[in-house]
Amino acid sequence: MRTDSGAIKNIAVFCASANGVDPAYRAVAAELGRALAERGIGVVYGGAKVGLMQAVAEAALAEGGRVVGVIPTVLIDLEVAHHGLTELHVTDTMHTRKALIGERADAFIALPGGFGTFEELFEVLAWQTLKLHAKPVLLLNTNGFYDKLLDFLDHSVEQGMLKAKNREIVLVAGTVDEALGLLGLRPEIAR
Repeated sequence: MRTDSGAIKNIAVFCASANGVDPAYRAVAAELGRALAERGIGVVYGGAKVGLMQAVAEAALAEGGRVVGVIPTVLIDLEVAHHGLTELHVTDTMHTRKALIGERADAFIALPGGFGTFEELFEVLAWQTLKLHAKPVLLLNTNGFYDKLLDFLDHSVEQGMLKAKNREIVLVAGTVDEALGLLGLRPEIAR
């Protein structure tokens, strides 16, 4: 699937403000940031300097990539904003944060995370089913983190609560290379 404009220039990355117990989560977050920068793809994310969010942003920056952070005032006040980004946008609310991230992104990738990540993921999936966008939405299923969620989505289809065609819009990859391949971002598309 391609974006509305046909080209992916910026990818929104939804992920945790924590590192999690498995060191692979942070390693894959950094690998994703590097891989996007190497391909000339900008990162749009929640603007924090903690957890997997920090790993993605700093890895992309270290490779000379563009990183756009979008953070609400309440998190600036908690001193978690990353001030070393290409751009940092401060919003009044979480709602305006998500809207701006959605506007700036041509595709969405969810890494492991908690309620915030899940909420962002499901919102862009709902937007897609309502035809508010046609941008790819992908789960980077590091070490099976999302296996039970994927099982639940299948259960939702079986129970008639989720249409099978809507279940199919959730792209799933186990590695960064597989994820970027599903989005049509091969290594030879380097800047």
